[in-house]
Amino acid sequence: MFNTIREDIRTAFAKDPAARSVPEVIFCYAGLHAVWLHRVSHFLWQHKLHFLSRLLSQFSRLLTGVEIHPAAKIGRRFFIDHGGGVVIGETAEIGNDVLIYQGVVLGGTSLSKGKRHPTIGNNVVIGSAAILLGPITVGNGAMIGANSVVIKSVATGVTVVGVPGRVVEDKRKLVIDLEHGKLPDPVNEAIKHLLEEQARLEERIKRLEGLASPSCSDAPAELEGLDRK
Repeated sequence: MFNTIREDIRTAFAKDPAARSVPEVIFCYAGLHAVWLHRVSHFLWQHKLHFLSRLLSQFSRLLTGVEIHPAAKIGRRFFIDHGGGVVIGETAEIGNDVLIYQGVVLGGTSLSKGKRHPTIGNNVVIGSAAILLGPITVGNGAMIGANSVVIKSVATGVTVVGVPGRVVEDKRKLVIDLEHGKLPDPVNEAIKHLLEEQARLEERIKRLEGLASPSCSDAPAELEGLDRK
């Protein structure tokens, strides 16, 4: 257990540049407290002490603002940065070296008792307020942009943004990447494409008007005359 705690502290230093000292990390990181309390509640859940495990998980929620169901499976070196509002459902599974930010939801879309929450691979980054719903799979090294809503499985090493989530970058390297501000904006890209297409059409119309003969230019006036008749 002490080895795991030391590993978690090292993870906090590796994934949060604001971390300055070991006491600060131990006493001031709510996301870390939530993970530690979850490990205890998960142990109780595995030993059929369901009420005690749920009670502990609710205490953790009050203390940290992070709600993790005791049955959820979480791997090593999992880090929650600014953990408020994070919700991780009962059948969620999270791999190793995963980083998530505040407001992330790993939720379900079914009332069935079976698998209904996401499975997250290794080395995944999930941005602030992203929502992942249903028994989907997020491949190793994927990155989910802030405020995205993901309802379909995500391949290994891709970047997904938007509502609903769309792939905007394919096969990124399997590393933790904190540069959320550099993620592509699919709406902005679409608007840019439309403006470029409009500019091309306007230029083409100008060229056609320049090539048109005087008789052709008078055609609209003649048509107007026919309409009056």
